Amino acid sequence: MDLFELARALIDVDSTTGRERAVGDLLFDLLAGIAGPSGGRVERMPVAGDRFNLFASWGAPAVVLSTHMDTVPPFLPAREDGTHLWGRGACDTKGAIAAMVKAIEALLAANGSGFGLLLVVGEETDSAGATVADRQPPDVGASARYLINGEPTENRLALGSKGALYLDLRAGGRAAHSAYPELGDSAIERLLAALAGLAALGLPSDPVLGETTMNVGTIAGGRAANVVPDEARAEVMIRTVGDTAALKAAIRAVLAAAGVAVAAEREVPAVRLAALDGLPTTVVRYTTDVPRLTHWGEPFLLGPGSIHVAHTAEERVAKSELVAAVGLYRDLVVRLQARLQQNARPQ
Repeated sequence: MDLFELARALIDVDSTTGRERAVGDLLFDLLAGIAGPSGGRVERMPVAGDRFNLFASWGAPAVVLSTHMDTVPPFLPAREDGTHLWGRGACDTKGAIAAMVKAIEALLAANGSGFGLLLVVGEETDSAGATVADRQPPDVGASARYLINGEPTENRLALGSKGALYLDLRAGGRAAHSAYPELGDSAIERLLAALAGLAALGLPSDPVLGETTMNVGTIAGGRAANVVPDEARAEVMIRTVGDTAALKAAIRAVLAAAGVAVAAEREVPAVRLAALDGLPTTVVRYTTDVPRLTHWGEPFLLGPGSIHVAHTAEERVAKSELVAAVGLYRDLVVRLQARLQQNARPQ
């Protein structure tokens, strides 16, 4: 398959998080067909149930290309026009997978070796695949010195990505007839006070990553309009830009004052990334698997497409960006391998 055919074939497989098995099987067969004649190897890395990561390598892979196979719901089949490919995963990140595979074919055609491809599951929810890959990297993974992670950066090298702090907030109260509110204790009022307190916090900023932002993504509670609510809940996502110790202490103080508890908390740290001469740069506000893949070498982040259409009904990627990504991934591998060779020479 050519680049666009491969991207369409991947998009047309529903791989919503938790349902990656079918696209994993397709990619395993594809990579095995490439690896067999070229002296490479492909392996499945079990994650949970029938879910697995894939790792393909040629020689001792000092440079590893990586991205994720899963997508957000709902599934949207592929379509195309003269300039774009459309569908779920077009830019996040099945287009990047197709570009990486084609970059590997180009490297092999030039008799290249010493690189790999890591494809993981679960990035869109809990990074389960990346966590497993980092905990038990295959023996060839120990040779990895550089990781090139694919996410939609409009083919610009990301200088950093924001972190994420997820909070599941729960408020309790005491139910009462709404005609006698003094006999109850409104959980919704407690929760609203807590959210107002969070909104009033002074949030930190960073000269590279920008402002910390906060979003109340879901809110629910109560039983009926004529009942003082005895329960309420909200989910909050904070996009962080550095160390969060002081921020989390301030959050805990606000919640404690309002009598609101944290039922669940998850955090992905913000990361700073390196630049390379001659490549345009950007800073992204979203999180990636990069903080979970610490044993796979110094990270770089680059991929085709715009995050502004990812996760939407309008998800698409420009065909020209896909073509350019093939060359960018190929050249990055060669460039980083050359850097390693230069560093290994006696000074």
